[in-house]
Amino acid sequence: MTMKPAFPNEVPFELSDYYPASRIRFAHIPARVREADFHTPPDRLLAIWLDGHVEFETSDGEVRRLPAGKAVLVEDTHGKGHISRHPEEGQNAITVILPSGLGAPLD
Repeated sequence: MTMKPAFPNEVPFELSDYYPASRIRFAHIPARVREADFHTPPDRLLAIWLDGHVEFETSDGEVRRLPAGKAVLVEDTHGKGHISRHPEEGQNAITVILPSGLGAPLD
């Protein structure tokens, strides 16, 4: 992240470089879908949680809880995968499929 001007006459923002994305999907996890048992994503992706919280449990037992507004790089495309746990009222997310990871940024 680098401080860069984003709008005229305003203080700079912390901005990353641009990275390629091959696909973007919006998702709504319905109410009462509390736990998705072990699963893997189709490709490496960034998952961005728009509301509620999400909890991930990895195949080695590590548990992380993320609030709304946080993004997670999901890379476990092979093997057992992970469990995800969602709020009872449902949840909204955006997934960004990464064509070749977070390699070199675009100019």
